[in-house]
Amino acid sequence: MRPDDERIATSRRPTYLRQSKSMADDLYAVLGVPRNAEPSAIKKAYRKLAGQLHPDKNPGNKGAETRFKEVNRAFQVLSDAKQRKLYDEFGDEGLREGFDAERVRAYRDWASRQQRGGATHDPGGGAQAFDLEDVLGGSGGGAFGDLFGDLIGRTRRARGPAKGPDLESEITIDFASAVRGATLELRPQGAAGAPVTVRIPAGASEGSRVRISGQGGPSPTGGPRGDLVLTIHVTPDPHFRREGDDLHLDLPVTIAEAYHGAKATVPTIDGSVTMKIPARTQSGNVVRLRGKGVAKKGSPIGDLYVHFLVQIPKEGGAEVATLVDAIAKFQTEDPRADIHL
Repeated sequence: MRPDDERIATSRRPTYLRQSKSMADDLYAVLGVPRNAEPSAIKKAYRKLAGQLHPDKNPGNKGAETRFKEVNRAFQVLSDAKQRKLYDEFGDEGLREGFDAERVRAYRDWASRQQRGGATHDPGGGAQAFDLEDVLGGSGGGAFGDLFGDLIGRTRRARGPAKGPDLESEITIDFASAVRGATLELRPQGAAGAPVTVRIPAGASEGSRVRISGQGGPSPTGGPRGDLVLTIHVTPDPHFRREGDDLHLDLPVTIAEAYHGAKATVPTIDGSVTMKIPARTQSGNVVRLRGKGVAKKGSPIGDLYVHFLVQIPKEGGAEVATLVDAIAKFQTEDPRADIHL
């Protein structure tokens, strides 16, 4: 490498090699927890913020809706041990589609050696060349193409035309499409010709990224086009909420259903199911429906947690009031006796 090439390589080193700690603070700050927070503390912070920011409680408040999405994305990452580990080490880049941590660590080690002016050696004492192609898997594209920029171009110029630049855009989908997966037909803004087919994988979450090969910018040297990278935004659902791969649903029940027990129809990802409401159910009681959560590739299927909310009559006047007073005579214990700090 010539001196000017080495200077460019150093100056264009990916930001996550220099700023991983500051980048890794962002999602923790969104939830208001320290970087060493236990999973239980992360979950508690998320539930508190999600409750305060839920669109049902803030109708028409765009700021609250934006914060709600940020809180959801932060929780999706930090509640997943694998994603959290990548985020802590590499920041946002570790969450990119197709990110290969081992190759980036290899590149980071190589870049560090280049900065020190050192070289790797084989056991016999001879100098051993480090080929950047080994780090990139021979492609120079994928998630790394837009990170290494001119460094890759200089390394591969003699081997063929460079790939075109990647383009980034955003797409908003509904909650059900994110959970189930969907196939969309999109036409890039200002583009002529056929629309682009985009497959959203099941289990996509706020901030997920999808890469569409060959739909990016043209190559200035006659090489293949770059890719189109879409950042996914998910609109909140008025009834369901997501925690990792589990879903939660608040299910209203009548006083009679709660007291006597009953059967209720509950919507799930795979269609409606009939579940039993246990007799003497209280508001806040939860029933888990196994395997009715998010089915994300490479992960166990999540569960659906049904939270019962006992509803009292809104009408009825004096007759209902008399019946409620009669029922109250059977409430011999203070329901708030155990609440204390």
